[in-house]
Amino acid sequence: MLIKASAAIRQNYNEIADLCRRAKEPVFLTKNGEGDLVVMDLETYTRREKMLQLREELLAVEEDRAAGRMGVTPDELESYLEGILGEAEHDTI
Repeated sequence: MLIKASAAIRQNYNEIADLCRRAKEPVFLTKNGEGDLVVMDLETYTRREKMLQLREELLAVEEDRAAGRMGVTPDELESYLEGILGEAEHDTI
């Protein structure tokens, strides 16, 4: 976990932006010693959002399966997941 004082973003925006890009994880900013903000580069944010969307979709599929509702075949699911993973890999390049 990376932590910086909130003043750092005002004084060293480029440094914080570079740190976000290099670390590929959120940087936590504090104000008066307390947590205040979380910043991350756009690539990391996009990747996290796609992973969250995938988890939500997988949860919905699991809920449907548990309730006995018809879903997709394993082959359809595999094809779908390969597409999502392919997009995620493409976006990180």
